[in-house]
Amino acid sequence: MLPVNHFELKKGELYAEEVPLARIAQQVGTPAYVYSAATLERHLRVLREAFGSERRLICYSVKANSNLSLLDMFARAGSGFDIVSGGELQRVLKAGGSPQKVVFAGVGKTRDEMAAALKAGILMFNVESAEELKALDEVGQQLGVRAPYALRVNPDVDAKTHRHISTSKASKFGVPFKEAVALYTEARAWRGVKAVGLDFHIGSQLTSLAPVRQALGRVAKLFSELQQAGFGLTHLDVGGGIGIRYKDENTPSLQQWAKAVLEPLKGLDATLVLEPGRVIVGNAAVLMTKVLYRKKQFVICDAGMNDLIRPALYEAFHEIAPVKNAARGEEDGRCGGAHL
Repeated sequence: MLPVNHFELKKGELYAEEVPLARIAQQVGTPAYVYSAATLERHLRVLREAFGSERRLICYSVKANSNLSLLDMFARAGSGFDIVSGGELQRVLKAGGSPQKVVFAGVGKTRDEMAAALKAGILMFNVESAEELKALDEVGQQLGVRAPYALRVNPDVDAKTHRHISTSKASKFGVPFKEAVALYTEARAWRGVKAVGLDFHIGSQLTSLAPVRQALGRVAKLFSELQQAGFGLTHLDVGGGIGIRYKDENTPSLQQWAKAVLEPLKGLDATLVLEPGRVIVGNAAVLMTKVLYRKKQFVICDAGMNDLIRPALYEAFHEIAPVKNAARGEEDGRCGGAHL
């Protein structure tokens, strides 16, 4: 069964929110992505409810899916955005997103991108290295502003996820944990940056919450120490990366993730920044493709690697199902569902 919400089998035919997928294919052609707005709205609502009245800002991770219609819907719902490039910033602004709810992450920010983000008035930069922080300081001084930043620290925790999407100690991501205080202290005298937060992210498609709790224990202690040392930190970015079900994975619910995040942070004076991506959009769409030819054991379709790169890139599993006669020998009903 397809692990997507609001896609149902009715008399052997797949529907998306009461609309037959075959009708959509006939009207718009294939290949085509079909998104469920109801699913996207539900996932965002469940996430908000999971964190209750806690001070938090949800920043949808644009790299998960930068479709302008999706960004527009999230912006109208009051979501913030986690971006990793100047192009993503332009898409967020074009979609009506508030720059004051934008966090600029990623290891490869250019000075031009930094300047554009500062002029737009984003919330903060998640800085990945000492060299990047120095570049940000120089850009800030050139513009006559102090760029708000949070250091992304690497807590050296094994996320127990795929090797290509882990951000452990040996990866390119983050400032080594032991070097964070020294870098914050050095940058205190610089005139183009201002420390406003602390950030960490240990990887994507997380199916275990133990690494999250372990990392948060270390990060929360560092955040408190920095506040006590007089750094005016107001935001703690706890990242995202919660996994979804593609086949038979046992993934945590958003309620379980919220509990794992909030328990180690009791008493901490911080606004939490949450960066969900895959868990919001991963189970909210299907890619429709048409079979063109059959060649021995191969089925040739009109969709290719450019439409769905993950199987080739990450050895990822994505279930394939026919739009019609999909329920042969099965009862009609909902096609799986993300564990939320």
